Amino acid sequence: MLNSKDLYPSRTAERVPMIPRLDPVIHTDHDRRWSGPLSEEELARFDRDGYLLFEGFFGPDEVAEFREELRRLEADDGLRDWEGVIREPESDEVRSVFQIHKPRISARLARLARDPRLLERARQLLASDVYIHQSRINYKPGFKGKGFNWHSDFETWHTEDGMPRMRAVSCSIILTDNHEFNGPLMLIPGSHRYFVPCVGLTPEDNYKTSLKVQQAGVPDEESIAALSRERGIEAATGPAGSLLMFECNTLHGSNANMSPDPRSNVFFVYNSVRNVPTAPYAASKHRPAFLAEREDFTPLTPAND
Repeated sequence: MLNSKDLYPSRTAERVPMIPRLDPVIHTDHDRRWSGPLSEEELARFDRDGYLLFEGFFGPDEVAEFREELRRLEADDGLRDWEGVIREPESDEVRSVFQIHKPRISARLARLARDPRLLERARQLLASDVYIHQSRINYKPGFKGKGFNWHSDFETWHTEDGMPRMRAVSCSIILTDNHEFNGPLMLIPGSHRYFVPCVGLTPEDNYKTSLKVQQAGVPDEESIAALSRERGIEAATGPAGSLLMFECNTLHGSNANMSPDPRSNVFFVYNSVRNVPTAPYAASKHRPAFLAEREDFTPLTPAND
């Protein structure tokens, strides 16, 4: 059943103009910000740009441990036929592994999702307790890794998962050096200030194709051009161990990896416990649980508790 109370309509039959953002970027709790490790200057940059990049956030030993876990999951025969393992559209290479914050998938990455360095930053931005809406590893193998079309994550989470408001933040931990040739994530600074409705109804079981090649929920070229003319496009390049935090409505995408160097990252989506999904706004049913948490909204606690 579709959700009728929609502040951000999308997947429409005809083009709808961009909608100015109706939610704050830096959230408050009873008109007060939550304290945390982010400085006032960092909060101002996140508010302005919709993302923050911290180079060398994790040390070499931690990165090596995370990479080993990526290799283990990629080679795990027990996961090979699971729906939550996505492969490249033109090869058998692993593209993504989902639900990595679940201990049954990876105890190590489940602890990482609750790392205080991530958790406290997310809580500060969202001014509330948080849970994991989605988690995954993105593998982008050299020569074979395909790109991702321009999109807002919130548009998909809103239309297909029923996420009501823009009160979520993504943390992407870069595990291989990201440079200009291996398909780094590109972002449009300031694009989080506008919601871009997308044309076209949501196909049945859209996730089965969208996780390989996204077609539904892709903004129109005119809107992308208008937003990029205002602030340009920036690539999130940096050494392994860097952390990219970006607002759920920031437009982003990436090119194919034409270099021999892989580009891998771990991805956690922290959503406010005050923003739990309802019925989808523009889909006939929810996506599977490995893509969007629908049952356990228990606030995360730091891993060292």
